[in-house]
Amino acid sequence: MRKTNVNQISVFKTENNIMSNTITYTNFNFPGQKSVYKGKVREVYNINDEQLVMIATDRLSAFDVVMPSGIPYKGQILNQIATKMMKATEDLVPNWLIATPDPNVAVGHLCTPFKVEMVIRGYMSGHAAREYKAGKRMLCGVAMPQGMQENDKFPEPIITPATKAEKGDHDEDISREDILAKGIVSEADYEVLEDYTRKLFQRGTEIAQAQGLILVDTKYEFGKTKAGDIVLIDEIHTPDSSRYFYADGYQERQDRGETQKQLSKEFVRQWLISNDFQGLEGQTIPHMSNEYIESVSARYIELYENITGDTFVKADLSDIQSRINLNVLDYLKL
Repeated sequence: MRKTNVNQISVFKTENNIMSNTITYTNFNFPGQKSVYKGKVREVYNINDEQLVMIATDRLSAFDVVMPSGIPYKGQILNQIATKMMKATEDLVPNWLIATPDPNVAVGHLCTPFKVEMVIRGYMSGHAAREYKAGKRMLCGVAMPQGMQENDKFPEPIITPATKAEKGDHDEDISREDILAKGIVSEADYEVLEDYTRKLFQRGTEIAQAQGLILVDTKYEFGKTKAGDIVLIDEIHTPDSSRYFYADGYQERQDRGETQKQLSKEFVRQWLISNDFQGLEGQTIPHMSNEYIESVSARYIELYENITGDTFVKADLSDIQSRINLNVLDYLKL
Protein backbone atom coordinates (compact mmCIF):
# COMPACT_ATOMS: atom_id res chain seq x y z
CA MET A 1 0.00 0.00 0.00
CA ARG A 2 1.11 3.55 -0.66
CA LYS A 3 2.18 5.69 2.25
CA THR A 4 -0.02 8.44 3.61
CA ASN A 5 0.99 12.02 2.92
CA VAL A 6 1.18 13.18 6.54
CA ASN A 7 1.17 16.89 5.70
CA GLN A 8 -1.99 16.51 3.64
CA ILE A 9 -3.78 14.54 6.32
CA SER A 10 -2.95 17.08 9.03
CA VAL A 11 -4.64 19.71 6.87
CA PHE A 12 -7.68 17.45 6.50
CA LYS A 13 -7.85 17.04 10.27
CA THR A 14 -7.79 20.79 10.83
CA GLU A 15 -10.55 21.27 8.29
CA ASN A 16 -12.63 18.54 9.92
CA ASN A 17 -12.51 20.44 13.22
CA ILE A 18 -13.71 23.57 11.44
CA MET A 19 -16.31 21.92 9.20
CA SER A 20 -18.09 19.60 11.64
CA ASN A 21 -20.69 18.69 9.02
CA THR A 22 -18.14 17.00 6.78
CA ILE A 23 -15.73 14.10 7.16
CA THR A 24 -12.33 14.82 5.67
CA TYR A 25 -10.13 12.72 7.94
CA THR A 26 -10.49 9.35 9.66
CA ASN A 27 -8.43 7.58 12.29
CA PHE A 28 -10.39 4.45 13.12
CA ASN A 29 -9.07 1.37 14.88
CA PHE A 30 -11.30 -1.50 13.80
CA PRO A 31 -10.97 -5.10 15.10
CA GLY A 32 -8.48 -7.01 12.97
CA GLN A 33 -7.19 -3.85 11.34
CA LYS A 34 -3.88 -4.44 9.57
CA SER A 35 -3.18 -1.22 7.71
CA VAL A 36 -4.73 1.95 6.28
CA TYR A 37 -4.37 3.47 2.82
CA LYS A 38 -5.40 7.11 2.46
CA GLY A 39 -6.11 8.18 -1.11
CA LYS A 40 -7.21 11.51 -2.50
CA VAL A 41 -10.84 10.97 -1.53
CA ARG A 42 -11.17 7.51 0.05
CA GLU A 43 -9.57 5.89 3.09
CA VAL A 44 -9.27 2.12 3.02
CA TYR A 45 -8.86 -0.10 6.08
CA ASN A 46 -7.48 -3.63 5.70
CA ILE A 47 -9.31 -6.07 8.00
CA ASN A 48 -7.44 -9.33 8.65
CA ASP A 49 -6.06 -9.32 5.10
CA GLU A 50 -9.51 -10.52 4.01
CA GLN A 51 -11.79 -7.50 3.69
CA LEU A 52 -11.42 -3.80 2.97
CA VAL A 53 -13.50 -1.13 4.67
CA MET A 54 -13.55 1.79 2.23
CA ILE A 55 -14.72 5.14 3.59
CA ALA A 56 -15.76 7.80 1.10
CA THR A 57 -14.78 11.10 2.70
CA ASP A 58 -16.09 14.53 1.77
CA ARG A 59 -12.72 15.58 0.37
CA LEU A 60 -12.83 17.23 -3.05
CA SER A 61 -10.07 16.51 -5.55
CA ALA A 62 -9.52 18.31 -8.85
CA PHE A 63 -6.47 18.33 -11.13
CA ASP A 64 -5.15 15.60 -8.79
CA VAL A 65 -5.04 18.11 -5.92
CA VAL A 66 -7.14 17.82 -2.77
CA MET A 67 -9.01 21.01 -1.94
CA PRO A 68 -8.66 22.35 1.64
CA SER A 69 -12.41 22.20 2.41
CA GLY A 70 -14.79 19.26 2.51
CA ILE A 71 -18.15 19.19 0.70
CA PRO A 72 -21.15 18.14 2.84
CA TYR A 73 -22.73 14.84 1.67
CA LYS A 74 -20.17 14.32 -1.12
CA GLY A 75 -18.83 11.06 0.34
CA GLN A 76 -22.32 9.68 0.88
CA ILE A 77 -23.29 10.60 -2.67
CA LEU A 78 -20.25 8.94 -4.25
CA ASN A 79 -20.61 5.81 -2.13
CA GLN A 80 -24.31 5.37 -2.80
CA ILE A 81 -24.03 5.96 -6.55
CA ALA A 82 -21.13 3.50 -6.78
CA THR A 83 -23.06 0.91 -4.77
CA LYS A 84 -26.13 1.24 -6.99
CA MET A 85 -24.05 1.00 -10.18
CA MET A 86 -22.06 -1.99 -8.94
CA LYS A 87 -25.29 -3.86 -8.33
CA ALA A 88 -26.58 -2.82 -11.76
CA THR A 89 -23.51 -4.26 -13.51
CA GLU A 90 -22.62 -7.32 -11.43
CA ASP A 91 -24.21 -9.62 -14.02
CA LEU A 92 -21.62 -8.41 -16.55
CA VAL A 93 -18.49 -7.89 -14.48
CA PRO A 94 -17.68 -9.27 -11.01
CA ASN A 95 -16.91 -6.63 -8.38
CA TRP A 96 -15.33 -6.40 -4.96
CA LEU A 97 -18.42 -5.22 -3.02
CA ILE A 98 -19.81 -7.24 -0.08
CA ALA A 99 -21.85 -4.75 1.98
CA THR A 100 -22.58 -1.07 2.65
CA PRO A 101 -23.02 -0.77 6.44
CA ASP A 102 -23.06 3.04 6.41
CA PRO A 103 -23.97 5.73 3.84
CA ASN A 104 -20.26 6.59 3.51
CA VAL A 105 -18.87 3.05 3.73
CA ALA A 106 -18.43 0.10 1.40
CA VAL A 107 -16.95 -3.22 2.51
CA GLY A 108 -15.42 -5.52 -0.04
CA HIS A 109 -12.94 -8.29 -0.73
CA LEU A 110 -9.25 -7.56 -0.33
CA CYS A 111 -7.77 -7.07 -3.79
CA THR A 112 -4.43 -6.15 -5.29
CA PRO A 113 -5.16 -3.15 -7.54
CA PHE A 114 -3.86 -2.95 -11.08
CA LYS A 115 -1.61 0.09 -11.44
CA VAL A 116 -3.62 1.56 -14.30
CA GLU A 117 -6.95 3.31 -14.57
CA MET A 118 -9.05 2.21 -17.52
CA VAL A 119 -10.40 5.44 -19.00
CA ILE A 120 -12.96 5.11 -21.78
CA ARG A 121 -14.29 8.01 -23.83
CA GLY A 122 -17.39 8.08 -25.99
CA TYR A 123 -17.09 11.80 -26.73
CA MET A 124 -14.22 14.21 -27.30
CA SER A 125 -14.48 16.15 -24.05
CA GLY A 126 -12.45 17.19 -21.02
CA HIS A 127 -8.82 16.08 -21.16
CA ALA A 128 -9.24 14.68 -24.68
CA ALA A 129 -10.63 18.01 -25.90
CA ARG A 130 -7.80 19.95 -24.25
CA GLU A 131 -5.25 17.69 -25.94
CA TYR A 132 -7.08 18.02 -29.27
CA LYS A 133 -7.07 21.83 -29.02
CA ALA A 134 -3.33 21.66 -28.41
CA GLY A 135 -2.99 20.03 -31.83
CA LYS A 136 -2.60 16.42 -30.75
CA ARG A 137 -4.40 13.74 -32.74
CA MET A 138 -3.14 10.74 -30.77
CA LEU A 139 -4.18 10.05 -27.19
CA CYS A 140 -2.65 7.08 -25.38
CA GLY A 141 -1.72 5.58 -28.71
CA VAL A 142 -5.26 5.92 -30.06
CA ALA A 143 -5.97 8.12 -33.09
CA MET A 144 -8.59 10.85 -32.83
CA PRO A 145 -10.25 11.74 -36.17
CA GLN A 146 -9.55 15.04 -37.89
CA GLY A 147 -12.25 17.68 -38.07
CA MET A 148 -13.85 17.08 -34.68
CA GLN A 149 -15.16 19.80 -32.42
CA GLU A 150 -15.31 19.68 -28.66
CA ASN A 151 -17.99 17.29 -27.32
CA ASP A 152 -18.47 15.49 -30.65
CA LYS A 153 -19.12 11.76 -30.39
CA PHE A 154 -16.27 9.46 -31.37
CA PRO A 155 -17.11 6.92 -34.10
CA GLU A 156 -16.47 4.25 -31.45
CA PRO A 157 -15.56 4.64 -27.76
CA ILE A 158 -11.79 4.82 -27.24
CA ILE A 159 -9.83 3.45 -24.27
CA THR A 160 -7.16 5.87 -23.01
CA PRO A 161 -5.51 4.39 -19.90
CA ALA A 162 -3.69 6.35 -17.20
CA THR A 163 -1.07 5.26 -14.71
CA LYS A 164 -2.09 5.48 -11.07
CA ALA A 165 -0.51 8.49 -9.35
CA GLU A 166 1.63 8.04 -6.25
CA LYS A 167 1.38 10.45 -3.29
CA GLY A 168 -0.81 13.03 -5.00
CA ASP A 169 1.17 13.28 -8.24
CA HIS A 170 -0.71 13.68 -11.50
CA ASP A 171 -1.98 10.55 -13.24
CA GLU A 172 -0.27 10.17 -16.61
CA ASP A 173 -1.58 9.02 -19.97
CA ILE A 174 -0.14 5.74 -21.18
CA SER A 175 -0.74 3.55 -24.22
CA ARG A 176 -1.72 -0.10 -24.29
CA GLU A 177 1.62 -0.83 -25.93
CA ASP A 178 3.60 0.85 -23.13
CA ILE A 179 1.56 -0.90 -20.43
CA LEU A 180 2.47 -4.26 -21.93
CA ALA A 181 6.07 -3.34 -22.77
CA LYS A 182 6.74 -2.14 -19.21
CA GLY A 183 5.06 -5.19 -17.70
CA ILE A 184 2.59 -3.08 -15.74
CA VAL A 185 -0.17 -5.53 -16.71
CA SER A 186 0.18 -8.86 -18.49
CA GLU A 187 -1.32 -9.13 -21.96
CA ALA A 188 -3.83 -11.77 -20.82
CA ASP A 189 -5.01 -9.61 -17.92
CA TYR A 190 -5.11 -6.46 -20.04
CA GLU A 191 -7.41 -8.12 -22.56
CA VAL A 192 -9.80 -8.85 -19.68
CA LEU A 193 -9.57 -5.25 -18.47
CA GLU A 194 -10.40 -3.93 -21.94
CA ASP A 195 -13.31 -6.35 -22.33
CA TYR A 196 -14.73 -5.44 -18.91
CA THR A 197 -14.25 -1.72 -19.59
CA ARG A 198 -16.24 -1.84 -22.83
CA LYS A 199 -19.02 -3.92 -21.26
CA LEU A 200 -19.33 -1.57 -18.27
CA PHE A 201 -19.36 1.49 -20.49
CA GLN A 202 -22.11 0.03 -22.67
CA ARG A 203 -24.24 -0.79 -19.62
CA GLY A 204 -23.49 2.65 -18.14
CA THR A 205 -24.58 4.24 -21.43
CA GLU A 206 -27.88 2.36 -21.30
CA ILE A 207 -28.49 3.35 -17.66
CA ALA A 208 -27.73 6.97 -18.49
CA GLN A 209 -30.07 6.96 -21.50
CA ALA A 210 -32.92 5.82 -19.26
CA GLN A 211 -32.30 8.95 -17.17
CA GLY A 212 -32.15 11.28 -20.19
CA LEU A 213 -28.37 11.49 -19.93
CA ILE A 214 -25.33 10.72 -22.08
CA LEU A 215 -22.38 8.94 -20.45
CA VAL A 216 -19.56 10.91 -22.04
CA ASP A 217 -16.49 9.34 -20.47
CA THR A 218 -15.55 7.50 -17.31
CA LYS A 219 -12.80 5.52 -15.64
CA TYR A 220 -12.78 2.10 -14.04
CA GLU A 221 -10.33 0.52 -11.64
CA PHE A 222 -9.76 -3.19 -11.28
CA GLY A 223 -7.99 -5.51 -8.86
CA LYS A 224 -7.22 -9.19 -8.35
CA THR A 225 -8.66 -11.20 -5.49
CA LYS A 226 -6.62 -13.73 -3.54
CA ALA A 227 -8.17 -16.38 -5.77
CA GLY A 228 -6.77 -14.59 -8.83
CA ASP A 229 -10.09 -13.26 -10.13
CA ILE A 230 -10.16 -9.85 -11.81
CA VAL A 231 -12.89 -7.66 -10.30
CA LEU A 232 -14.14 -4.10 -10.49
CA ILE A 233 -13.08 -2.04 -7.46
CA ASP A 234 -13.34 1.52 -6.10
CA GLU A 235 -16.17 3.52 -7.73
CA ILE A 236 -18.23 3.37 -10.90
CA HIS A 237 -20.28 5.93 -12.82
CA THR A 238 -20.04 8.61 -10.11
CA PRO A 239 -19.71 12.33 -10.93
CA ASP A 240 -16.09 12.15 -9.72
CA SER A 241 -15.17 9.36 -12.12
CA SER A 242 -17.55 10.13 -14.98
CA ARG A 243 -18.86 12.91 -17.16
CA TYR A 244 -22.50 13.10 -18.22
CA PHE A 245 -24.33 15.37 -20.68
CA TYR A 246 -28.05 16.04 -20.73
CA ALA A 247 -29.34 14.24 -23.82
CA ASP A 248 -32.14 16.74 -24.41
CA GLY A 249 -30.79 19.44 -26.72
CA TYR A 250 -27.35 17.86 -27.09
CA GLN A 251 -27.30 17.90 -30.89
CA GLU A 252 -28.79 21.40 -31.10
CA ARG A 253 -26.09 22.71 -28.79
CA GLN A 254 -23.41 21.00 -30.86
CA ASP A 255 -24.80 22.43 -34.09
CA ARG A 256 -24.70 25.93 -32.58
CA GLY A 257 -21.24 25.43 -31.12
CA GLU A 258 -22.54 25.95 -27.60
CA THR A 259 -21.26 24.50 -24.33
CA GLN A 260 -22.99 21.27 -23.36
CA LYS A 261 -25.07 21.01 -20.19
CA GLN A 262 -23.24 18.43 -18.16
CA LEU A 263 -23.29 16.50 -14.93
CA SER A 264 -19.80 15.95 -13.52
CA LYS A 265 -17.35 17.74 -11.31
CA GLU A 266 -16.14 19.61 -14.40
CA PHE A 267 -17.93 22.65 -12.96
CA VAL A 268 -15.37 22.59 -10.12
CA ARG A 269 -12.48 22.33 -12.58
CA GLN A 270 -13.85 25.25 -14.60
CA TRP A 271 -14.22 27.36 -11.44
CA LEU A 272 -10.62 26.59 -10.53
CA ILE A 273 -9.41 27.42 -14.05
CA SER A 274 -11.29 30.74 -13.91
CA ASN A 275 -9.42 31.42 -10.67
CA ASP A 276 -6.03 30.64 -12.25
CA PHE A 277 -5.56 27.17 -10.80
CA GLN A 278 -4.92 23.95 -12.70
CA GLY A 279 -2.78 22.13 -10.16
CA LEU A 280 0.45 23.42 -11.69
CA GLU A 281 3.58 24.20 -9.72
CA GLY A 282 3.52 27.65 -8.17
CA GLN A 283 -0.28 28.02 -8.37
CA THR A 284 -2.34 28.66 -5.24
CA ILE A 285 -5.69 27.00 -4.55
CA PRO A 286 -8.33 29.76 -4.55
CA HIS A 287 -10.36 30.40 -1.40
CA MET A 288 -13.63 28.45 -1.26
CA SER A 289 -16.23 30.48 0.63
CA ASN A 290 -18.94 28.78 2.70
CA GLU A 291 -21.45 29.89 0.06
CA TYR A 292 -19.43 28.26 -2.69
CA ILE A 293 -19.01 25.06 -0.65
CA GLU A 294 -22.78 24.92 -0.12
CA SER A 295 -23.35 25.43 -3.84
CA VAL A 296 -20.99 22.54 -4.67
CA SER A 297 -22.86 20.32 -2.20
CA ALA A 298 -26.16 21.25 -3.86
CA ARG A 299 -24.71 20.40 -7.27
CA TYR A 300 -23.58 16.98 -6.04
CA ILE A 301 -27.09 16.28 -4.73
CA GLU A 302 -28.44 17.30 -8.15
CA LEU A 303 -25.95 14.93 -9.77
CA TYR A 304 -27.07 12.08 -7.51
CA GLU A 305 -30.76 12.53 -8.26
CA ASN A 306 -30.27 12.92 -12.00
CA ILE A 307 -27.89 9.98 -12.35
CA THR A 308 -29.82 7.52 -10.16
CA GLY A 309 -33.39 8.77 -10.55
CA ASP A 310 -33.74 8.49 -6.75
CA THR A 311 -34.50 11.23 -4.24
CA PHE A 312 -31.43 11.91 -2.13
CA VAL A 313 -31.93 11.12 1.56
CA LYS A 314 -29.47 13.07 3.69
CA ALA A 315 -27.60 11.09 6.34
CA ASP A 316 -27.19 12.35 9.89
CA LEU A 317 -24.23 14.75 9.97
CA SER A 318 -24.27 15.49 13.70
CA ASP A 319 -21.34 13.15 14.41
CA ILE A 320 -20.22 11.41 11.26
CA GLN A 321 -17.13 9.82 12.79
CA SER A 322 -19.11 8.11 15.58
CA ARG A 323 -21.88 7.06 13.20
CA ILE A 324 -19.43 5.37 10.83
CA ASN A 325 -17.50 3.75 13.68
CA LEU A 326 -20.65 2.24 15.23
CA ASN A 327 -22.03 0.99 11.89
CA VAL A 328 -18.76 -0.63 10.84
CA LEU A 329 -18.29 -2.23 14.27
CA ASP A 330 -21.83 -3.65 14.08
CA TYR A 331 -21.06 -5.07 10.64
CA LEU A 332 -17.74 -6.61 11.70
CA LYS A 333 -19.49 -8.46 14.54
CA LEU A 334 -21.53 -10.44 12.00
